[in-house]
Amino acid sequence: MGASQSKPDGDKVFYNETPIQFSQEVIDHLQEGAGSPGTSIERQSTLDAHIRARINAELGRLREEEKLVREHIEAALEKENLSKEGTETNGDEAEGGVNSSSSIQGALDEVQKKVDRFHAKRDISGYLLVSESSQKLIECYRSHHKTPLDCWREADAFKSAVAMEEQVSFWFLFDPRNREWTLRQVL
Repeated sequence: MGASQSKPDGDKVFYNETPIQFSQEVIDHLQEGAGSPGTSIERQSTLDAHIRARINAELGRLREEEKLVREHIEAALEKENLSKEGTETNGDEAEGGVNSSSSIQGALDEVQKKVDRFHAKRDISGYLLVSESSQKLIECYRSHHKTPLDCWREADAFKSAVAMEEQVSFWFLFDPRNREWTLRQVL
């Protein structure tokens, strides 16, 4: 039921009653195109240049937009800082602004103390085993910069040295009143 209509009976050939003629240029062009099914090198380079130009234009637009957003954020932050400074200055006017500079100096001193404490904590020269294993690990990483996983032995040695120094140098105490652990350094 209808299946015979869907099946092709064979090739059907249609004949044109009017002759069609093509110029030699059209025939040559079609023959050239048939030889290379892809786009030509000139067309591809033109397309690539066009795409690059569009990407660069879009990139420039995005950079300009980012610059405007940054300027907007900086202006907002500056406005906020000025308003904060204004409220702080109103309270300090009785002393002529001396408190403002002294508070800044105090903050700078506090930051300097924190930096000094940080550097003191990072000083491992007193721990011979840790500093030696650290040097070996750094040398291994430098010599195997493309394959850092080859330095697993040195990394394990460094971890062990640090753990050993921590066990020797520090011990934990449990304070039952505060119910917390405190870290004490053994002198």
